[in-house]
Amino acid sequence: MKKIRVAVLGYGHLGKWHCQKVEAHSESVDFVAIVDKFSQSQTVARQNHPHVRVVENIEEIISEIDAAFIVTPTSTHCELMTYLLNQGKHVFCEKPVCSNDHEAERLLVLAREKNVVIQVGHSERFHQAWDLIGEKLKKLKTPYRVRINRVAAFKGRATDVDVIQDLAIHDLDLILHLLKQRPLSIKAEGYKIRTQKLDHASIELELENNCSAEITVSRNHVKEIRDFEVISQDGMIYVDLMNNKILEAHSNSFEDGSFVKEINYEKRDHLLLEHKSFYQSIMKNESPVVSLVDGLNAVHLVDLSLQSVEQGKKMKVQFYA
Repeated sequence: MKKIRVAVLGYGHLGKWHCQKVEAHSESVDFVAIVDKFSQSQTVARQNHPHVRVVENIEEIISEIDAAFIVTPTSTHCELMTYLLNQGKHVFCEKPVCSNDHEAERLLVLAREKNVVIQVGHSERFHQAWDLIGEKLKKLKTPYRVRINRVAAFKGRATDVDVIQDLAIHDLDLILHLLKQRPLSIKAEGYKIRTQKLDHASIELELENNCSAEITVSRNHVKEIRDFEVISQDGMIYVDLMNNKILEAHSNSFEDGSFVKEINYEKRDHLLLEHKSFYQSIMKNESPVVSLVDGLNAVHLVDLSLQSVEQGKKMKVQFYA
């Protein structure tokens, strides 16, 4: 079997992890190059990956690769994706796949002309929890209400983007992925605390059939919480994403007489699973687990949230597909 020739674009915090995952798939992947424009990052990359070429520009190795991972700042995603797609390369792009709806429309037109695999890095989809309760969530009686929290103390990273682009995009994508009822409108508010970008935000989504969802994200909180809960006439489902636990309370007691059922699930290497899925999609010529349209719809919800914060009003939701 011919190996997939791969380059990783960006050797920052997340780029280093992607490089490790590329090397973990050495049986099916040939790690050709790391691309980074900063000399300090290049030095570290050469030390950590002595058998991989380290270059400053993607143009230097474009003819030697079949696929690339974009792990650079969000502001560069659209330009790099456009270049790679025009060169006929398969692309894995970390979220957000682009900065706004204007860029999203350009990418969608271009992608429809190309016969390549495009996967977007929404790693939160790979929690085992969704395998265990995904079907239940799709079948929930309406109306229901969802609450999602993703908050942590300040860590000093990803300050080039606001907290909605950095964190809320995970949960906006999960709402599209997990729930049958689609968003109709968005109302958001937020605060700039430590940076010139939003550091805390609350997002209210009106869903179909009188359902609703509330997302709270913060990178300047006093504690770290990542959880998901939904309440309806069926009862309550709560997922503790930090501690890998699912708790359920239904209208009736469980077989053992208890009113709350707890399930522990295994922690997964989400990034490793993303890589595996990407390579399989290329080798089998299959649709990726997180498509470009999925990524663009998440960007649309992010864009509307930011517009809502700026304009102080509810925004109507549309979709790319």
